[in-house]
Amino acid sequence: MPQLVTLGETMVVFDPLSTGPLRYTDQFKKRIGGAESNVALGVARLGHQVGWVSKVGNDPLGEYMVSTIRGEGVDTSKVAYDEDAPTGLYIKEKIREGTNQVYYYRHGSAASQLRVEDIDWDYLREAEIIHLTGITPFISDRCLEVAQAVASFANQHGIFLSFDPNLRMKLLKKKADHKKILLELASKANLVMPGLDEAKYLLDTDDSDQIIDYFFQHNVEHVIIKNGEVGTTFASRQGDKGFVPSFPVARVVDPIGAGDGFAAGVLSSLLEHRPLQEAVEQGALIGAIMVSTPGDIEGLPSRQEIELYKNTQGDVVR
Repeated sequence: MPQLVTLGETMVVFDPLSTGPLRYTDQFKKRIGGAESNVALGVARLGHQVGWVSKVGNDPLGEYMVSTIRGEGVDTSKVAYDEDAPTGLYIKEKIREGTNQVYYYRHGSAASQLRVEDIDWDYLREAEIIHLTGITPFISDRCLEVAQAVASFANQHGIFLSFDPNLRMKLLKKKADHKKILLELASKANLVMPGLDEAKYLLDTDDSDQIIDYFFQHNVEHVIIKNGEVGTTFASRQGDKGFVPSFPVARVVDPIGAGDGFAAGVLSSLLEHRPLQEAVEQGALIGAIMVSTPGDIEGLPSRQEIELYKNTQGDVVR
């Protein structure tokens, strides 16, 4: 059974092979990308048993996606297939190196049809950690019900719940009460990992101490606040608190997926019962590796690649 279970939509990505306006781009590489499966793949590459729960279309893109994720060592046995709805996709536009625009084609996707009835609760009960993001609740009303039910289930059964707000403004604008929804989900989590900009959006403050105090007052045990190239502030209710500077990156190739790599580093460390500071350090290192590599999952490192990155002072040898 998996040590970690993630739940959410993954899409097929069409990644342009050149920079410039999308209307002039005619060559793409087919990839996959989704916050939750990115985390699942990252933790699996570090040697842990991981499961991913979702729904895909019964179509060639769904088959490609599931085959790819399964091939990376993630259990996909709880992925459902929808006969009527298609697998979602998105297209990247490389405005310039290191800066992307994303166009989603996910409305009415198979994953948006995921229901509470589709969840195998016995499967989730065996997990040490369940990881959710703030993307899933806004894909559809059904997905909101699923996210809320999974969070409550984790609380009821004493399962460690990790929550990354992972704000997607194109989705959030669909619900006027989106801040309330996100903060209620966060209050059910043992660990909350917002970016500083996300926390400021949700709480109207960029003061790390105030952000930490808010989540502590709402039953969160561990808070990790990411601040891009500056570094990460972390704190736990047990009194552990500190700051980890970001690893220097000579050249940002693709920023998408860095936060998911960070989460994978943190969660894999917690599965190994390592201190929170070590977990944050590993998350920061993997985030640096991710932005140095194109694609949402291609930069997720193995343990050997992590050591190689450390020994070569930031140059990823592949």
